[in-house]
Amino acid sequence: MSRRTRIAFKASVWVLCLLPLVVLAYRAVTGDLGANPISFVTNWLGQWTFRLLLAALALTPIRILFGISWQVSLRRLVGLFAFAYACLHFCVWIVVDHFFDWHQMGADILKRRYITVGMLALTLLVPLAVTSTNAMLKRLGGMAWRRLHRLVYVVGVLASLHFLWLAKKGRTDQYLYATILTLLLGIRAWDAVRRALRKRRQQQTAGAPGLAEAPH
Repeated sequence: MSRRTRIAFKASVWVLCLLPLVVLAYRAVTGDLGANPISFVTNWLGQWTFRLLLAALALTPIRILFGISWQVSLRRLVGLFAFAYACLHFCVWIVVDHFFDWHQMGADILKRRYITVGMLALTLLVPLAVTSTNAMLKRLGGMAWRRLHRLVYVVGVLASLHFLWLAKKGRTDQYLYATILTLLLGIRAWDAVRRALRKRRQQQTAGAPGLAEAPH
């Protein structure tokens, strides 16, 4: 893929990731935020956080299933947008919903399980965002960096629980998102097992001649 094509793809991702904010701003200007604007904005940002997180998690399974790898280079960008939306979601909850009532927020975190797992998910996203640069990759080393960034799987599970426990009766999209997450993590697990078995077979094959020549 040429440099110009990569730039075009990244520009497209920027536009697509910023589009939900543009739509939200338009709805705010036109007074189309429903009967409870604070709840609408909070839920809008939270849902797009989860959608972008799922999009970032889907890029590697696409490579595993179809052998297409160019999209993996967009994983960091999409992941950072997911973190940005999560921060906006959190800021609305702090500033607009509770207006810096730290006591009430602390009580909610301890009392409401969907807030507890949501806060934990955001907390785990922070080190992933901080270490997303090439400089941090070199500083930590490839192995340690990959181990750290496996936390994104935990974040995905926590985000799914947050959405499942928060959703009101009559909604079904939370189950769809949970199913998509399960599928994406399942593909990764299947690939990990497949690679481990292949490595084991290669090691056995490499050791076979030595075993054949061993004295009886």
